[in-house]
Amino acid sequence: MILTTTSHVDGRQVTRYHGIVMSEVILGANIFRDLFAGIRDIVGGRSGSYEKPLRDARRTALDELSDEARDLGANGVIGIDFDYEVIGKNGSMLMVSASGTAVTISGV
Repeated sequence: MILTTTSHVDGRQVTRYHGIVMSEVILGANIFRDLFAGIRDIVGGRSGSYEKPLRDARRTALDELSDEARDLGANGVIGIDFDYEVIGKNGSMLMVSASGTAVTISGV
């Protein structure tokens, strides 16, 4: 399955458009993660306690896009876009959503 943020794949032709595919992954904020991230904000540096869950959420969103595209008979998703939104009571959750166009790409 080819996944790309571009509208085409160099050297390949899109032979069929199957439609839009989407996925959403929601992460709940964790009090300990928030506490350690707050400490990191004070002392500086990167917040691994947030980075890994975000990476995992993006990967899950891409896996879901692939599954949905495959179910439509596609072998690629082009024009992938990620969005991040804080949701829930007091912004207690983060939603990672991904969307793109499921396509059949020649020569894959």
